[in-house]
Amino acid sequence: MKNYKPELIFITLFLSLSFFGSALNAHCPPFVNDECVPLSEEVEAKKSVLEHIEEKGVLDVVILNSPTTYYAGAEKELGFDYELISAFAKEINVDLNLSVVFTVSEALQKSRDGVGDITVAGLTITDKRKEEFKFGPQYLTVQEQLICSSDLFKRRSFPRDVEDIVGLNIIVGKDTSYESTLNKLKTEVDGFDFETTTEYSTEQLLDLTHQQEIDCTIADSSVFMINQRYYPKLVRALVLSDRKSLAWIIRDDEDQSVNEALYKWLNRYERSGKMAELRDHYFTFLSIFDYYDTSIFYERLENRLPKYREHFIGASEKYDIPWMILAAQSYQESHWNPNATSHTGVRGMMMLTNNTAKLLGVKNRIDVKQSIYGGAKYLRVIEAKLPPEIKGKNRWALTLASYNVGYGHILDAQTLARKLNRNPNSWKDLKEVLPLLTQKKYFRKLKYGYARGDEPVKYVDAIQNYYDIIQKHEAKMELERAEKAKIAAEKAAEKARLREENKGKVGLVFVTTKRKWIGYIDMQTKKKYQTFASSDLEIDANKDWLLLFGGGTVELDVNHELQTFSSKNNMRFKYEDGKLTKIGVEEFMSLNNGNKW
Repeated sequence: MKNYKPELIFITLFLSLSFFGSALNAHCPPFVNDECVPLSEEVEAKKSVLEHIEEKGVLDVVILNSPTTYYAGAEKELGFDYELISAFAKEINVDLNLSVVFTVSEALQKSRDGVGDITVAGLTITDKRKEEFKFGPQYLTVQEQLICSSDLFKRRSFPRDVEDIVGLNIIVGKDTSYESTLNKLKTEVDGFDFETTTEYSTEQLLDLTHQQEIDCTIADSSVFMINQRYYPKLVRALVLSDRKSLAWIIRDDEDQSVNEALYKWLNRYERSGKMAELRDHYFTFLSIFDYYDTSIFYERLENRLPKYREHFIGASEKYDIPWMILAAQSYQESHWNPNATSHTGVRGMMMLTNNTAKLLGVKNRIDVKQSIYGGAKYLRVIEAKLPPEIKGKNRWALTLASYNVGYGHILDAQTLARKLNRNPNSWKDLKEVLPLLTQKKYFRKLKYGYARGDEPVKYVDAIQNYYDIIQKHEAKMELERAEKAKIAAEKAAEKARLREENKGKVGLVFVTTKRKWIGYIDMQTKKKYQTFASSDLEIDANKDWLLLFGGGTVELDVNHELQTFSSKNNMRFKYEDGKLTKIGVEEFMSLNNGNKW
């Protein structure tokens, strides 16, 4: 056996361990070039794209602002695609970070620029797009439809065949699949041409078609189905494509980890019945919608709902029910007619029976506030009966159905659903079971017996339709109110600036935004003037005047200083030598030849 010196053993062991540690830490032999990758970086590089998303805790999504994809409702964010991507984000336990765009062209450009992990824009998979982008799994199929204004019937130019589209003013979004479809038609139909735009979304082009600013545009069947209730004068003219699949763009998925996660999740989502419920909520109920009734409904949104809005909101706050559900239900019940009465004796805004009204403490069924609050209270009583496992949209659908047909029949429908291997807590399944309650072979074995089961189905679907329209209308009105408030604030600021600048200089202005009567008399000539002013009325400040107003509040800008007066009775003023003085009846008459006016 060889003898080794202890010093030599120590040095050898030290060098060996050092080299081994170096190899572990750097994953590189000594004296190599700078291209060597340290082990820690290589491990980092091996993380999947999905793992990186999970690690940062946020899914960055480019999303199209549209009724089918994503929009801000009055109470929360909504949209078929938005609910889907939200469910996926919840599945992988990350938050959503949305970059909102307004056209397909913008969405595609964001994807090219590397923005977002996923682009959600209701995109059809085309050969051209597949050359440039990576798509996830398909989640919906649609057809491209030519949508035209019904005004073309009057002009006798409504297209019934592709040959008829020659000469029509047709515009579609640039970079959409619709542009590709029309380019193909150009090669097949002599004389046909069209325009593209990057300024307007598909929904905005449908609006322009509805306003008759253009003749036609193209939209996917799902997009048109949702928008038709907002634009009842639009008509589907032609189907321009076979069924096409929609999918999301996945920006960076070299290892297919995001695509695989989406695919597995969508399969589970489909099998659970949640996808069918979501499609049903956004699309299926639209097939029952009455276009004439919807046109009338839009008129009543403007002239009836504002009268009762505060009562719906008040009942909403008291009973914790979204006020737009109450408003939509009330329209379905009575068309917002406080005096509505049916042949069965139900009355009022919420069409309460006499017995139900007594139970709820409603003394006068045709009193608007009592009826709305009573209906809301009744809804809450019904909702409280439902088992806790029924949640979200299903819970409100079953509550409304119970309001219509009675809670007992809903219990029967749930019993029958279990026998038929359907989900008793899913509105999608129950709306197929309820009509069976008219058939003796089913209802004779149920506790509450026969029911006109198709009625609650139509009832709930109609309320859903009205609810969605109210939501969109309210969102639009909110924008308009914000814009008016901004303009009013700017005008007020400008008036304040001018007052400050002109302070001390003569000036006389009757300030109002509501229609008010004013009478003013020239003190020198005794000539009388009177008018109903609904905006600021400037009066010649170089003359002397007698002013007469009715009771209420009056604002006068006198020599660029605002003065406010209030009284239940008529108010009289003297404006003389640039000074305003409030005077009584006797002085007014003495200055006006003894006349009160």
